[in-house]
Amino acid sequence: MSKNLSTPSPSVGERLSRLPTDKLHGLLSGFSDDECEYFLHSWWLWGRANQFPPVANWYCWLVLAGRGFGKTRMGVEWIKTCVEGNSPLSAPENAPQHIALIAQTQADGRDVIIEGESGFLANCHPDFRPKYEISKRRLVWPNGIIAHLYSADEPDQLRGPQHHLAWGDELAKWKNGEECWSNLLFGLRLGKTPRVMVTTTPRPIPLLQRIIADPETSITRGSTQDNASNLSPVFLQQITRLYEGTRLGRQELDGELLEDVVGALWSLDGIDRDRAKRPQELVRIVVAVDPPVSQKDTSDACGIIVAGKDAKGHIYILADRSQKGLSPLGWAKEALRAYKDFSADRLVAEVNNGGDLVETLLRQLDEAVSYKPVHATRGKILRAEPVAALYERALVHHTQPMKELEHEMCHFTGSVGEKSPDRLDAMVWAVTDLALGKVSKPRIRKF
Repeated sequence: MSKNLSTPSPSVGERLSRLPTDKLHGLLSGFSDDECEYFLHSWWLWGRANQFPPVANWYCWLVLAGRGFGKTRMGVEWIKTCVEGNSPLSAPENAPQHIALIAQTQADGRDVIIEGESGFLANCHPDFRPKYEISKRRLVWPNGIIAHLYSADEPDQLRGPQHHLAWGDELAKWKNGEECWSNLLFGLRLGKTPRVMVTTTPRPIPLLQRIIADPETSITRGSTQDNASNLSPVFLQQITRLYEGTRLGRQELDGELLEDVVGALWSLDGIDRDRAKRPQELVRIVVAVDPPVSQKDTSDACGIIVAGKDAKGHIYILADRSQKGLSPLGWAKEALRAYKDFSADRLVAEVNNGGDLVETLLRQLDEAVSYKPVHATRGKILRAEPVAALYERALVHHTQPMKELEHEMCHFTGSVGEKSPDRLDAMVWAVTDLALGKVSKPRIRKF
């Protein structure tokens, strides 16, 4: 299964639009009005790299992305490409003759897919624009190709009709998703290579989970921020302020499929519930380090977590400075940088694998660092459980979104063979030191 098929990058059109006006006019002056019209409706010019279909063979192309990513436009442009070929002024000989367009409701199909700003009527070339036959609920292109509009609220509409291609929009919101999906697939049997595209903001529903697990599915992922250049700055500022780092934000903006893992010690709902701003005064701050297992191992991250405690005993996770691919000297520098940035009282490091090397590296860079080695004498699950209990008592708070750390926490069960959670290990050492360590002379830091 393909995942994250490409990374977000500015489209050709976006790069052109950033040119000074005089240079842009000079560039376009050599083209006729018809040629400029052609460029305006050419998706290869305006689409971002992560908005184009997978190169590999696939039966279902699943786009899991946040709101405002451009999912609707992607669906429209994929259908257009299949109908038009390489030019909006002609159609390929083997173009699909019957296409299914499935929206959550008929109104959504009309208002978003057909008549919306990202819909077909607004984005097809005037000389090859389909006619919308409202009474028959279909689009008809000049060459006779037909796209039929269906509502997921009425899955029986898909019993009987046959199609070459299909596009389902916002599948995770379909009221009768299971029945609608099965009826669609039974009718997707025309041509040599029938295919279906699904665009949706993810929700942890069984249907979507099965589509993801299917080996014939290729997945493109994306977030709201990928399309920031085409969205209102006020909108971005407000949604970021209100939802960044929350469970809702990670689902609706980052396009994450958030699932509660059975047996995990933490849940994102619990972390979200107890988030808090950094207090103005902290009596103790530590930096905890979980070094990679091997100096040659660049696949594991070096866990570096900063945490502090207030006078009431509440603990605050202040920062995740973890990094991958660092040499021993590299992660030692990063750990000391965090130590200085936060005026920490102590740097705690697990030494099961590094032994005296860990302290040697740190002392080479800063002889005065307050350093404490810790040894893991119990399994990860036994070390993590007391810390999870502190979270359950609402005594530990995250002060900012920490996506990678929180992902490790919400997926950690301690099962045999489970990947070592580097960030989580460092967090456990930090919280353990703060919860059990004695503060004889508190050094209050104000922020």
